[in-house]
Amino acid sequence: MATGRLLGSGRSADVYEIDEAWVLRRDREGWGDARAEAAVMRHVHAHGYPVPEVRAATRADLVMERLPGPTMLEALGRDLLSAAEAGLVLARLLHRLHAVPARRCADPAARVLHLDLHPDNVMLTPDGPKVIDWANAEEGPPGLDWAVSAVILAQVAVGGGAMAPAADRTLRALLDSNEDRVTDDGLAEALRRRAANPTMSARETGLLGAAQASVRSLLGAR
Repeated sequence: MATGRLLGSGRSADVYEIDEAWVLRRDREGWGDARAEAAVMRHVHAHGYPVPEVRAATRADLVMERLPGPTMLEALGRDLLSAAEAGLVLARLLHRLHAVPARRCADPAARVLHLDLHPDNVMLTPDGPKVIDWANAEEGPPGLDWAVSAVILAQVAVGGGAMAPAADRTLRALLDSNEDRVTDDGLAEALRRRAANPTMSARETGLLGAAQASVRSLLGAR
């Protein structure tokens, strides 16, 4: 498919303009399958979950609704949203997602998991927050989803960068709304998956021990 103007680039994909209503996200690393991602997005959309509408998908390309507004990360950086509000929005999105029944798994306790829900994957549109980047989505226990989000935030919080204070406050607000869903097993699996993530740098991987300690400390203080 022909591409238009480049709108943005992530760790493994680029997003191009098609027109005012649609964008094309193209995988440049060959790790994912946009067809599987589109199937999950269509499933959660059918259950009322806030995701972009999907028009078409191939293995590498995903054509989806163009969303107006900043990402949550951009809004935090521009002081358009407080970190406490960001953590609460993430928690609400996780709660809402885990009310969606699994698409394939027969286990009644299994739910759709995003497994990469963080401020850069939430678009703040005039119609409310919408969740993007479903490449990691699976079905399983909700505790794993909460733990992955917590670890991602904790890595930024302990990393000492410009967004570290906001990430720490966002993490605290997320865990305040956790209702004990971050389990020991979920945290251990989240750490294992983050360590094996090929898009992470050696520095990011090196922060996982401190991130684990931070999450455990905050959970223990609740």
